[in-house]
Amino acid sequence: MLSMLGSSSQTRFEVSADSQIGECRRAAQRLAQVSGFDETAVGRVGIVASELATNLVRHAGGGELLLQALAGQGDMQIELLAIDRGPGMSDVQSCLRDGYSTGGTLGAGLGAVMRLSGVFDIYSVVGQGTVVLARLKRGGAKGSADGRGESRGAAGSGAARLDDALELGAICVPMPGEIECGDGWQVACDGDAAAMLVVDGLGHGTFAAAAARAASTAFAAEPFRPPVEAMRHMHRAMSGTRGAAAACALLPPCSQTLEYAGIGNIGGYMISPERSQGLVSHNGTLGTQLLRVQQFSYAWPRDGRVVMHSDGISARWSVSAYQGLHTHHSAVIAAVLYRDHGRGRDDATVLVLGRRAARGGLQ
Repeated sequence: MLSMLGSSSQTRFEVSADSQIGECRRAAQRLAQVSGFDETAVGRVGIVASELATNLVRHAGGGELLLQALAGQGDMQIELLAIDRGPGMSDVQSCLRDGYSTGGTLGAGLGAVMRLSGVFDIYSVVGQGTVVLARLKRGGAKGSADGRGESRGAAGSGAARLDDALELGAICVPMPGEIECGDGWQVACDGDAAAMLVVDGLGHGTFAAAAARAASTAFAAEPFRPPVEAMRHMHRAMSGTRGAAAACALLPPCSQTLEYAGIGNIGGYMISPERSQGLVSHNGTLGTQLLRVQQFSYAWPRDGRVVMHSDGISARWSVSAYQGLHTHHSAVIAAVLYRDHGRGRDDATVLVLGRRAARGGLQ
């Protein structure tokens, strides 16, 4: 079954005071309402947003809350990512138990978030901070204490059902002070086949966003064409815009090979617990100057994931520098890279995709 996802209005909140908790809750509930959630499900989303924002204020000394809607297999999910650089958790499992508190509260926050979420994951390192992922389905499917929910906590045992075989994480936010984001991303999935795009419109703001939209629309029309053909098609479609850097990746069905083509400064990597391999792009600007485009093939390891990001994220990162991060959800990996390597002066996009079936315990 074909699923098509792409960058939409991901909303970013800086959370540092109690007065901002209600704003986060109301924004999350509005997003759920416009996404077709019923009243009960809207209430769940509001509770999760409140608990995550409260934790940022009271336990982390502040942080960010990112909200977005994701559609896959005909269903809709609201994703909440709480990101901080606080003290971190020395014992994640204890923090998930009701009644455990380090801040003088009732200690039911993260446990409640886990139970209400269809997908839940935490990555926390003492002295570095914490990322909490929660996804809630429109249909009201919840995580549960009996083990049927897709929750991970510290060790990891589940993943988001973007499609039967694939797990996605994506962050796409504008430069601080801008309303429109000049970056964009698209993912098309059909079984275990996937096609990916990350695009970075030249500069930032309205005209960069227009260039990114032109590329995304062209890509979405036929996402499973070979990447080199997709790049040429986007180049023609972006004529008249200020142009963009872009990269496409294609994972054919039942394949252990990734096909990749890129123009400009989009970072592309194949990562696994053992190694990280850079993916080659050529110089140029789609829509204005296409000097050369070439398609490359890369082995896709059994436990590999592809990471693509705009130049709003520094390329000086390594997943191996984060103990145990490779066992966590793709959205958590994207959030950690955004937190620690975002430049803060440009639009920022990180896209992470892996195969569920290739990593034991994912279902």
